[in-house]
Amino acid sequence: MGIRGLMSFVEDHSNEFFIDLKLRDTKIIIDGYALFHRLCFNSNLELRYGGDYDSFADVVQKFFESLFACNICPYVVLDGGCDISDKKLTTLKDRAREKIQMAHSLSVGGGGYVCPLLIREVFIQVLIKLHVCFVQCFSEADRDIMTLANHWNCPVLSSDSDFCIFDLKSGFCPLNSFQWRNMNTLKGTREHYIPAKCFSLDALCHHFSRMNKALLPLFAVLCGNDHINLPIMETFLSKVRLPLGGASSKGRRHHRVLGLLNWLSQFANPTEALDNVLQYLPKKNRENVKELLCCSMEEYQPSQVKLQDFFQYGAYACPDALNLALPEWVLVALAKGQLSPFISDALVLRRTILQTQVENMQQPSAHRISLPIRQTIYGLLLNASAHLENTSWNALPLQRLAFSEVERIHKNIKTSIVDAVEVPKDHSDLSTLTEIIPELTSATNPALVLLRKTGPELTSMSIFLYFICGTPAT
Repeated sequence: MGIRGLMSFVEDHSNEFFIDLKLRDTKIIIDGYALFHRLCFNSNLELRYGGDYDSFADVVQKFFESLFACNICPYVVLDGGCDISDKKLTTLKDRAREKIQMAHSLSVGGGGYVCPLLIREVFIQVLIKLHVCFVQCFSEADRDIMTLANHWNCPVLSSDSDFCIFDLKSGFCPLNSFQWRNMNTLKGTREHYIPAKCFSLDALCHHFSRMNKALLPLFAVLCGNDHINLPIMETFLSKVRLPLGGASSKGRRHHRVLGLLNWLSQFANPTEALDNVLQYLPKKNRENVKELLCCSMEEYQPSQVKLQDFFQYGAYACPDALNLALPEWVLVALAKGQLSPFISDALVLRRTILQTQVENMQQPSAHRISLPIRQTIYGLLLNASAHLENTSWNALPLQRLAFSEVERIHKNIKTSIVDAVEVPKDHSDLSTLTEIIPELTSATNPALVLLRKTGPELTSMSIFLYFICGTPAT
């Protein structure tokens, strides 16, 4: 995640760019995606046999108990579905391929890091049990996290190097230096604190000739982040002479990061720097590249979303979601984490990326067995089309009753077209879906009959109800 090489670069200069904190008596905004991955991969959990969920739940609970002991009030923000613009699709597919390779390694006794399929759901269950405040964003959460943290003037806890670019009032605490397992006590008191390090954007800019911090979004897109990967930028990087400033061996390891920061520090503002970048490119490409770079730089500006409204009133306005004219219950259920990002991706993009799991890579993906379930889900979601007439829904070049799924084929990925199951006309309004759940869960419902035939190991009704309405069967 984030900007290539930036996190390791700033950590190599920890004494210059970080401030030691004794964290206590504060709110903190937590990047939920980063946290549950960190706890999953750094707690000696078994990752090869479907998920050590009990142990994971214990680790999550202990993490938050450490925060509570230090009077730290956590607010967890989770990513939602893919961005409507699909600008990260290439990155997401690359990551899917990488996960498949790691899953294969784990399956044959090697190393690797792949989250078990239900790790996110278990994480949410523990948050609910502990009464930890959390929200699921409509799409990627970074900008919303930054905006909320600045509204409350409190730090962000994450492992995403994008937070080294955001102008955060109270800074960014990386997870790998957040010593929640090593609580200390303030001398002469009974009050506890967690030792942590806080990244200082001002210290970074001061190190590079008092660079204007407004230049950092341009640095991020030139260096290469999740949102932009323009091959033509290699033309710029091959022509410009990046000053390394007498770099050490560590500096050479971060040639691009160090060189770009030194080079950008000579400019007064982003406009001047961007104009200089374009001079290295062919004239025919300049306008298009400029537009793409400016659009990507916007990803580091404050969000219009006010998550504080959700924590205060139980709902918040998201312009992207409102423009889709989705039923209110869908927006609320997504925000509360009662609907999976799988649902919003299918609903908005008519495309889902099936999660990688550890299995025999020579056999078909285990997701094949639940295809009939997903087809029924897609059929229900298709009924939303009447509410999305004026959106990009109808502009998607897919058959009316078809969805695309990115799935594993051996050790690679493939996009398959999946037909949705047509549902009765009296189920034609998504806004009334919650009212027909009793009928959907009846003993004679064909989808559930099919699920029962696949075997009890799927806990079929729980899975079906979870994806449809976020309500596990009891």
